[in-house]
Amino acid sequence: MPETERRREPRLRALKAGRAVLAGGRSTFDCMVRNLSPIGAKVVFESTADIPPRFSLRFQDGTAHDCAVKWRTQREMGVEFVEAKTG
Repeated sequence: MPETERRREPRLRALKAGRAVLAGGRSTFDCMVRNLSPIGAKVVFESTADIPPRFSLRFQDGTAHDCAVKWRTQREMGVEFVEAKTG
């Protein structure tokens, strides 16, 4: 029997290059987005050790999402897209 989907939105398989940009933009880490939904993604890194709980995920087309890490392994993490709060 298939595993029960726990996500609010199903994710579609993807293979998109991305970049994690840490606060201040001084550090970046290349990554590959393996699946994607309107509210989150599964992202693969060389290592997740230096990736903080919040970062910005930028795609080659210039789009970006602020992310909150929901789970992580040594090389993969699931992130939820969070909206920036405005005054």
